[in-house]
Amino acid sequence: MKAVLFEKFQQAPKLVSVPDPTPEPHGVVIRVEATGVCRSDWHGWMGHDSDIDLPHVPGHELAGVIEAVGASVANWKIGDRVTVPFISGCGACSECHAGHQQVCHNQQQPGFTHWGSFAQYVAIHKADLNLVALPETMEYATAASLGCRFATSFRAVVDQGKVSAGQWVAVHGCGGVGLSAVMIATAVGANVIAIDIDDAKLALARELGAVATLNSTTIADVPDAVIELTRGGAHVSLDALGHPATCFNSIQNLRARGKHIQVGLMLGDQSTPQIPMARVIGKELEILGSHGMQAHRYGAMLDMISSGKLDPARLVGARISLADAPEALMNMNNFQSVGATVITSF
Repeated sequence: MKAVLFEKFQQAPKLVSVPDPTPEPHGVVIRVEATGVCRSDWHGWMGHDSDIDLPHVPGHELAGVIEAVGASVANWKIGDRVTVPFISGCGACSECHAGHQQVCHNQQQPGFTHWGSFAQYVAIHKADLNLVALPETMEYATAASLGCRFATSFRAVVDQGKVSAGQWVAVHGCGGVGLSAVMIATAVGANVIAIDIDDAKLALARELGAVATLNSTTIADVPDAVIELTRGGAHVSLDALGHPATCFNSIQNLRARGKHIQVGLMLGDQSTPQIPMARVIGKELEILGSHGMQAHRYGAMLDMISSGKLDPARLVGARISLADAPEALMNMNNFQSVGATVITSF
């Protein structure tokens, strides 16, 4: 099969030919029809993730068709249209037994713990636990975002943030995760303030329902601006980018007993950001992480999509070929594109 592979961290990936994967007894092989290019993939290519063994094929936001099925798989067959959370649970640890596959002790992650979806085919573990059926009407490019950025945002807003109608929600960073969060928080009735450095992304955030936007390059103090707009601070605030500045601002702009949700990854030299701990204590703030979403929670999100309350298709940006993926991956930290870049041609 064709795949994008890198042999050293921070070295330009190449389009190569590698052997096709075969399914484990409990797994499947998916023919990839679309896969997103995510900043997490960039972190992996940079060498920020200790789980990656070289040489490596990145990619974890995927949708496609089951091509081969392991002998022990009971619920899936060749030809099924599927996606998969970027975290595959083991099904045996205490967190999996409690339904929290997103923090499985023995988790597998395509594109990190094993070869991923920047390829024509990808192997997925524990198919009966981790696969999600796609609606027949959903385009693969849209479905690819459900494996990571859209589902991650859904869990951050709905399950972790427990956002409710009338609350003020600040979203710091309007990439794929942030724009998804704007749409989802708006759909559940929140008043959303979107913050970014790019006016084009902020314009899309307004189209998706943000009631106010802030360009952080033109504002002296982002937290003060949010506190003024919300008359006291956000009830829930998300760092959807993953940067010390956005993390700090997200915590600093909360009202008393507000919640900060850390969604964006901070790795490498940014892994220990400054936290305004006196404010956390004095205002009894909550700081929560959010790490993907388990397969059994996709039903609620898919129902909202089917009903028209959510429309992840609006977040699909550039569509590129597998041959274009190396350049797109290396440029992910430049925050250029509006919407999600998706590989749709293999």
